[in-house]
Amino acid sequence: MPERFPEAQELLIEAKEQATNIAYRVEERVHAWREGRARRREFSPTVVASTGYGTTSWIRVLGRAVLTRERLLDRLTGEDVLSVRGWRSFLSIPIADAVVTVRIGDAQVQVTADHGGVIDVAVDVDLRPGWHTIELSTEGSAPQTAHVHVVADDQRIGVVSDIDDTVMVTALPRPMLAAWNTFVLDEHARTPTPGMAVLYERLHRQYTGAAFLYLSTGAWNVSPTLRRFLSRNLYPDGPLLLTDWGPTHERWFRSGMQHKVNSLRRLAEEFPHMKWILIGDDGQHDPAIYGEFARRYPQNVAAVCIRELSVSEAVLAGGLAREPQPMANGVQWITGPDGRGLAAQLAGAGLLEPDHVDRC
Repeated sequence: MPERFPEAQELLIEAKEQATNIAYRVEERVHAWREGRARRREFSPTVVASTGYGTTSWIRVLGRAVLTRERLLDRLTGEDVLSVRGWRSFLSIPIADAVVTVRIGDAQVQVTADHGGVIDVAVDVDLRPGWHTIELSTEGSAPQTAHVHVVADDQRIGVVSDIDDTVMVTALPRPMLAAWNTFVLDEHARTPTPGMAVLYERLHRQYTGAAFLYLSTGAWNVSPTLRRFLSRNLYPDGPLLLTDWGPTHERWFRSGMQHKVNSLRRLAEEFPHMKWILIGDDGQHDPAIYGEFARRYPQNVAAVCIRELSVSEAVLAGGLAREPQPMANGVQWITGPDGRGLAAQLAGAGLLEPDHVDRC
């Protein structure tokens, strides 16, 4: 808008903000209507528990509080209640502002989900490093088990990995990727990226106790399917850092890119002494996100590893976004077409034992 029409520009900005707020309110009313209808039809409350992480003094509890059909709960118990695939995962109705009971050993604490039923809270604890089991329940539902990885205070290396086109080959145009993940995705329908699972397993063995976190722009609804894919293909266990879709007070849709930026910033604040190996692909955003994080927090980055997409993958991804290698601030910038290529570069940088390279 030309500068000589400032009033028109202000009107456009105001109209956009009003439209966004209306969309947000409409979504909240739809959620409330669906929740009320489900309760009248005697749907049962439950918690979709997700893997968490933390330190010896706090843990991040993740999950979703939802309403689902009683017959589903009768047929499937425990974690199997989460086995619904693709579009069926959206048939569960989120419980807005659900009060969730978290049991950690003999201790018990109550936390509150957000308006979309998402549970994402930090809880004070006193736990030893390693894997622990907690239980989550809401409105008297059967407790659902979640695993939590407590990172040792002296741990200095962790791994953050993208999912699409990094640990799995999507071979889909980017505009279709979100719809595929949401409505079609089955863990059998995806191909693991060659050599990546072996690379991750080697890193996991070399850096004992290191946190492995999978950072994606996918919705929380598909977390069970993503977890089954990672487990089936022998990737190290670790939390999924996903997002919630839909309008906010400021936007029609949440920004997947901003979700990744915020998640990395939070990790830098939560683990100020940790150096992360950041792994992604060069299909548009990862190089820019990781590069900016490396410039802002060079003390928290051990290396940036970017999987180079093939020509056909790059076409489907909408092109490449190559970031200049930020070597000036001491951060290693590593590229390779697959796990084997990245392993060789990591070995050259002194971040992976050479003996592991030939086995990727």
